Amino acid sequence: MAFDVQAELLDQLVWHWDRQARPRLDGLTDEEYFWEPAEGCWNVRHRGTSHAPIAAGSGMFTIDFALPEPSPAPVTTIAWRLGHILVGVLGVRNAAYFGGPPVSYQEFDYPGAAGGALAVLDEYYGRWVQGVRSLRAEGLGRACGAAEGPFAERPMAALVLHINRELIHHLAEVALLRDLFAHRR
Repeated sequence: MAFDVQAELLDQLVWHWDRQARPRLDGLTDEEYFWEPAEGCWNVRHRGTSHAPIAAGSGMFTIDFALPEPSPAPVTTIAWRLGHILVGVLGVRNAAYFGGPPVSYQEFDYPGAAGGALAVLDEYYGRWVQGVRSLRAEGLGRACGAAEGPFAERPMAALVLHINRELIHHLAEVALLRDLFAHRR
């Protein structure tokens, strides 16, 4: 039996997205999206209200962060985690490889509502999956290129595995935050 790398890479992410991750996002409210479960959380905030060393974004909302990241890093909210997925996980890669719009933490227009974030997430996820489907074996074997830093010389399949890991773990964190929100006192 031949091993189809592309099919396995897609199955890993699509199975998780369809059966676990995306259904857990259904019904996400703005209250959950912005909920801060601990003091000093990093969040997506109205412009001018951040308490973080850096507040990035081009629109009415910015995302909190610092460089270098403090240790321990602050707890992050669902809004922050989705912002990270939209920009640093999917957006940058879609722009680099699959014709997506240019994206950066500084220039991104962060959604100010859960529904807006989920709409962009669905769009960016769809573009990523469609792009990975278009690669075929030869595309998955090509080096990622200089834009990918530690992945520059590695095959595109390694980057796809990395993005799968990033999506699976960050969306699991979002699911846990939703559970904590539902059971808060």
